[in-house]
Amino acid sequence: MRKKVDFLVIGSGIAGLSYALKVAEHGKVCVVTKSTAAETNTRYAQGGIAAVLYTPDTYEKHIKDTIEAGAGLCDEKIVRIAITESTERVQELIDWGTHFDKDKSGRYDLAREGGHSEYRVLHFKDKTGSEIQRALLEKAIQHPNIEILEHHFAIELITQHHLGIKVTKDTPDIECYGAYILNPSGKVDTVLSKTTLIATGGAGNVYSTTTNPGVATGDGVSMVYRAKGRVENMEFIQFHPTSLYNPDEKPSFLITEALRGFGAILKTAGGNEFMEKYDKRKSLAPRDIVARAIDNEMKISGDDFVCLDCRHLNKNELINHFPNIYAKCLSIGIDITKDMIPVVPAAHYICGGIKTDEYGNTSIKNLYAVGECSSTGLHGANRLASNSLLEAIVFSHRASVEAVKKISSADYCEKVPEWNSEGTVLNEEMVLITQTLKELQFIMTNYIGIVRSNLRLKRALDRLEIIYRETEDLYIKSILTPRLCELRNLINCAYIIIKSAMKRKESRGLHYSLDFPE
Repeated sequence: MRKKVDFLVIGSGIAGLSYALKVAEHGKVCVVTKSTAAETNTRYAQGGIAAVLYTPDTYEKHIKDTIEAGAGLCDEKIVRIAITESTERVQELIDWGTHFDKDKSGRYDLAREGGHSEYRVLHFKDKTGSEIQRALLEKAIQHPNIEILEHHFAIELITQHHLGIKVTKDTPDIECYGAYILNPSGKVDTVLSKTTLIATGGAGNVYSTTTNPGVATGDGVSMVYRAKGRVENMEFIQFHPTSLYNPDEKPSFLITEALRGFGAILKTAGGNEFMEKYDKRKSLAPRDIVARAIDNEMKISGDDFVCLDCRHLNKNELINHFPNIYAKCLSIGIDITKDMIPVVPAAHYICGGIKTDEYGNTSIKNLYAVGECSSTGLHGANRLASNSLLEAIVFSHRASVEAVKKISSADYCEKVPEWNSEGTVLNEEMVLITQTLKELQFIMTNYIGIVRSNLRLKRALDRLEIIYRETEDLYIKSILTPRLCELRNLINCAYIIIKSAMKRKESRGLHYSLDFPE
């Protein structure tokens, strides 16, 4: 099938849907999502969205906190844009039907998380992302100009390469004409668009343990990388310090940082506090510091986890603020009002990604990227808690403004050929995909985790090159499936992470190397 749209959106989380709702007033929108439209990284965001609403908080305080957390690599211009536009963008979410918790006086009940100097995180219980996803999706479904294609997998961006023109990273004005999309019947559709937005979320599944859902396989970053677009700072992988220790469960259940903001204390399995050894902010230090502290304590003790202690907190308030966490822990025999919660760090968020400017423009013409797959410069070397949903909503708005401006002068590239499936004779062997994925995750978890070294990086790259060649050979010969495409994308992302880490000859933020101690 061949179709034309004004705006192609790949991804249906907060970035993709908020953008779609705005550009839909100016043309035909097609939202492509590889699972159901509700199954996104956004849905799993527990803690909330950071924004300045009330005194004594100020934009300057939020800016300072963000820059400090980013370990000197934040783009201050971008930080100022995101923070000063936060209030207006959050109000839009509310206007679209998103609910946030309020206190008895009617003011929003703001939480405080690690690295924040004030209470500024809006939340809906402990399932904020799910509430935002609900509101945006309901609005998008009702819009007559928005078509949502579920279970459609974006394979490749269409550029000059597909017209027979050689494209390299030095080619001036690489252009995006749309994307090839694998539909549920196994056929590849050609979707031509005047503008395309990548909003595909993260790539947590390069690791064995992650809080990300199964759909987080780095598809957007990998497509842009293969299209010779700019990708940066992929070495900065944020490990959330506190995922529930429940080894057989995937994705790992997130224990939100807001619980520590509420007063929970990190302790060893033996019940001893330890964070004062690492940072004066103790359990509310930024995530990179807390994750490394936990990793070190586990290595010292030999334990498989540390604990989060809530037993001293008011029982009714604890359950009321964190009903989802209370119910989840209870389901595996842990009463958080009486028992400590076993926790471990888990891969959570990629601070780098597709390089963009302040309007979501990538290095490829007519292609935008927003959300976790993008690298705006907001997060630097370490993301401040609850700034991710904020980044998505601010820069999706800015990208929508730019895309609407371009639409009147943009046109379709009629020369784009259909997808060439000649030579694909194999139904790929699922055992090969499953086993290669396990190998990949083992490599990344053991060599490119919270603590790294030159030796580990070299060993990871050597092993990755073997499975890369094997998978590319399988891809060329096989009838395409989402599982095979996801594996290919994860290997691409892993390669970029390793190469980025090798280039950074220092320890900074989320990249900590034994060869370059701080």
